[in-house]
Amino acid sequence: MKGKQQARILVIDDEESVRKSLAFVLEDEGYMVDVAENGQEAIRKTKTNLYNLALVDIRLPDMDGISLLPQMSETVPKMVKIIVTGYPSLDNSIEAVNKGADGYIIKPYSMEYLLRTIKEHLRKQQEARKFDERKVKEFIETCVEEHEAKISTKHSKK
Repeated sequence: MKGKQQARILVIDDEESVRKSLAFVLEDEGYMVDVAENGQEAIRKTKTNLYNLALVDIRLPDMDGISLLPQMSETVPKMVKIIVTGYPSLDNSIEAVNKGADGYIIKPYSMEYLLRTIKEHLRKQQEARKFDERKVKEFIETCVEEHEAKISTKHSKK
């Protein structure tokens, strides 16, 4: 990821070994990684830091990972939230999507699959950001053109 701004990832999992191994692999891939061991810590961290992506374990000691999703502060660009679970069910996958999950990964997963999923979501996020910037630029240019047209119309009437 040389030359590019590093994506920031928050890993939320109650198992220290999972947090450490994910942080190690993700940092090795060039990401900036922060960790949280429970929902309250994740909420605090999202209020003071900007993250591009969060990996959220579904079973946390203080709350359900799905109920955590809407409580994490939104960022610009929108933080991607991926639920990670060893307890998949149709009900919790539907609830996760309804509460704002962008992805759903079932344990055990291969690290290659996880990294591919993260890269794909970050690529989509980057494309959305470029689209938003282009739309803002077009809006400003249109406003300037309309303003200049009004000024030129006023001057030609004099």
